[in-house]
Amino acid sequence: MNSLVLEHKYSANLYKQVAHPSVNSPIKRLIDIVGALVGLAIAGVLAIPVLIFMQFDGPGPLFFSQVRCGFKGQTFWIVKFRSMVVDAEKLKHLVKNEAKGNIFKNEKDPRITRIGSFLRRTSLDELPQFWNVLKGDMSLVGTRPPTVDEVNNYEAHHWRRLNVKPGITGEWQVNGRSSVKDFEDIVRMDIDYQQKWSIAYDLKLIWKTIWVVFNKSGAC
Repeated sequence: MNSLVLEHKYSANLYKQVAHPSVNSPIKRLIDIVGALVGLAIAGVLAIPVLIFMQFDGPGPLFFSQVRCGFKGQTFWIVKFRSMVVDAEKLKHLVKNEAKGNIFKNEKDPRITRIGSFLRRTSLDELPQFWNVLKGDMSLVGTRPPTVDEVNNYEAHHWRRLNVKPGITGEWQVNGRSSVKDFEDIVRMDIDYQQKWSIAYDLKLIWKTIWVVFNKSGAC
């Protein structure tokens, strides 16, 4: 599967736009590689304890993988620590979507396991995504990587958010992730990030992410 699957949903003019400067920045890429190596080291240390707790709570594999869309709609497999029951995708239709637009969100999603709730609250479920960062599919800072189903329903202006690589963190994650339930608000945040982007701004968002996680403010 590749970006051609989604090309018919993409405005021709937008698709031919010059890549955002962040995509080809060697400094940003270097920061991504260093950050990914540190993140993967932490993930490796935590993997065994997380797997043990999972087996007491919701037996199944350690990792969850799913096809997501990245830069210009290119698809890739995202990897996370599993935070839901094994057959979560098959049960999705039974859960009410509390968000508006092309995102799915339910504050009390019954598919989330107890250990999964902890992993999400502390953002530890995101650690395996550093592998995606190391490969170059993602960046440390960028947009939230949407699912194929979400992107298939995009309108032309929504594609602007995919002019940068998806990130483990970004504007949405540090500025009210748990409270933002309107997709249009997320799009505005992603466009705002693109306009503000600089290496210094990326470092600022990384620092804010670490601060939010350790202070358990709930934004991440």
